[in-house]
Amino acid sequence: MTTNADATGTMNGTVTGAVTGTGAAAKGGKRSGTGPGAGTVPGKARRRRAPAGAAVLREDVTEAIRLAVFEELAAVGYARMSIEGIARRAGVGKTAVYRRWRSKLHLVLDLVSAVAVQGLPAPDTGSLEGDLRLLYEVTSRALRHPVAGQIIPDLQAEAARNPEIADAMQKALREGQQGVANGIVAAAAARGEVREGISLDLALDLMSGPLYWRAVVVRSPKLPKGYLASLARATAAALKAL
Repeated sequence: MTTNADATGTMNGTVTGAVTGTGAAAKGGKRSGTGPGAGTVPGKARRRRAPAGAAVLREDVTEAIRLAVFEELAAVGYARMSIEGIARRAGVGKTAVYRRWRSKLHLVLDLVSAVAVQGLPAPDTGSLEGDLRLLYEVTSRALRHPVAGQIIPDLQAEAARNPEIADAMQKALREGQQGVANGIVAAAAARGEVREGISLDLALDLMSGPLYWRAVVVRSPKLPKGYLASLARATAAALKAL
């Protein structure tokens, strides 16, 4: 069983990476060389050469562009965002951006989709109410992050006009949360806290709706004291009644 501290650290790291485009999922990892050409041959060093004409895309530049996109979205919104502004904020030329994405639409779609793929690990505190409380704590921090607080409403407005953005937002916001909600419900069912076969769609609505409404739609500057604990307790009771 994961402790609250362990789970909070893991989930916060995932959320931070999703919001800023940094972290292990964004950076990738380095592997030690063990295959052919990884070492040196006595008396003669081997060096791999990129195929003629191939563009070598530096990962640090790609990451700088990703971060610049989030910052630019938060600062000016999707409609006013430009490749020029992204490149300037990232400290690179426009060509570096166009080598990776052919338009700002494809750039944003790629980043939103990456958030959906990354997802959140399901909490495992040993109780339904505890799992919900931990989920709400982490989700609240993510939704109230200055960058996320600007980007999500703006992209939702664009989604009403652009089917491609709408599809990407659907995947990022619903499917990402669905996996976590399903895990929480499955664990609760295994412990006998909820009945088997409850509606997972209804469970997701109950678990995600209230906090999203307050943080993103109403945009309350500060949650009332004890709100998350009360919300977790009420949601757990509602799920047990299904």
